[in-house]
Amino acid sequence: MSKNTADETPVCCCIDVGSIIDNTDCTATYSRVFATRAEAEETLAALSEKARAAESEPCQIVPRYTEEADGVRLDIDFTFSCQAETMIFQLGLR
Repeated sequence: MSKNTADETPVCCCIDVGSIIDNTDCTATYSRVFATRAEAEETLAALSEKARAAESEPCQIVPRYTEEADGVRLDIDFTFSCQAETMIFQLGLR
């Protein structure tokens, strides 16, 4: 075989990056229940700072608070301009 191509994947374990990162998944989601709204807001601020560090264009951050029996649920959608930024953000949370 002369070159690595997507057709050679079974032989050389190669894959075209475009088949993995195709900009169809640019939203990262986060969900957690906190004892208080103040704790949820602190986490929102910290995660927003991490998102801002990964963005090249403004990331759309949409938080939602829901009162539950055991506290406050915080759901957040982080929508980036490209999938690579989404992955950088997600990996930075690990």
